[in-house]
Amino acid sequence: MSYSLEVPPAKETIRIAVIGCGWIGAFHARTLAGHLPGVRLEALADPAPGAAAALAAELGISKHTTDPADLFADPDIDGVLIAAPSAVHSALIVQAAAAGKHIFCEKPAGHGLEELHAALDAVERAGVEFQIGFNRRFASDFAEAKKRIQAGDLGEVQLMRSLTRDPGVAEGIANAGHIKPNTIFTETLIHDFDALNWYNEGARVTEVRAIADALVEPGYREAGLLDTAVVTLRYDNGAIAVAEASFSALYGYDVRGEIFGSAGMAVAGNPVQLHSGSYTAAGALAPTTRVNTELFAQAYRDELAHFARLIAARKGLGEAPTVPTPGAQAAIDALEIALACVESVRTGAPVVLERETTGGVL
Repeated sequence: MSYSLEVPPAKETIRIAVIGCGWIGAFHARTLAGHLPGVRLEALADPAPGAAAALAAELGISKHTTDPADLFADPDIDGVLIAAPSAVHSALIVQAAAAGKHIFCEKPAGHGLEELHAALDAVERAGVEFQIGFNRRFASDFAEAKKRIQAGDLGEVQLMRSLTRDPGVAEGIANAGHIKPNTIFTETLIHDFDALNWYNEGARVTEVRAIADALVEPGYREAGLLDTAVVTLRYDNGAIAVAEASFSALYGYDVRGEIFGSAGMAVAGNPVQLHSGSYTAAGALAPTTRVNTELFAQAYRDELAHFARLIAARKGLGEAPTVPTPGAQAAIDALEIALACVESVRTGAPVVLERETTGGVL
């Protein structure tokens, strides 16, 4: 059963534009174009020559451009989905807010806390909606674990675990020449940090310790491509969490969570794609998911449906979603942990987080 969120009726159109036509931007564009009744993919933008035009031709979209400013100036567009490289997230958020556009931004939404705070301040001044792409909150199994916590079924949260393992990502990034230092923290484990914060809602991380290395592709260690990491977090309510990541899960895409409390435990996630398998003389075999857009396909759709409902409510076309929106504070809290991980790896020591932190850059 999917954790579905209704979108506005088809006759009440919400118009959304996508900035960034890479693999995740294209996936979101296809979702908006074909899976959300009442939502219209209005336009596409990507500075790479031909990228937006090619995707627009595939999806039958007439508006495409190499300049995102064209989207901000378009009065027909209600909201923008930012799927551009993370280096430009904050700048695009500021521009979109200034244009009065509602904003969905992929993680991390900024490269440093100062620029992220500045961008989110612009959102607040403009009074527009802001949602960050923490899709695990919309996955049915992760949402069910959250419900068990909220219901008190697990008692007091004591231990948590979250992991993300990508199949062969390190080699792909390295071979493509797109080495971005600290990616494992700021663009991979940042999902785990948000999930752990979400599970332990109301508590704050006080200490971060991270260990990371290039175990999959040692030749890229000096360039900063760390592909294996383990992080421990301490929360101010006493809970302890572990997050881990690897860029070489050859068996498939693997995302899981576990929450252990004084009265029980909840788990979420399973790398096995189907509840079916074969058992032969060679052993047991079950198919696994190879990419995250397959594993979280419905969650990706539901988070965009949530964004559409936020816009619809602003336009008086329906009720706002009852599920809380992962917004500005979620973005800040997760990035704060990711940056602390970078510092911990650099110094080899734990990082103590203050209640209010505004510094740090990637």
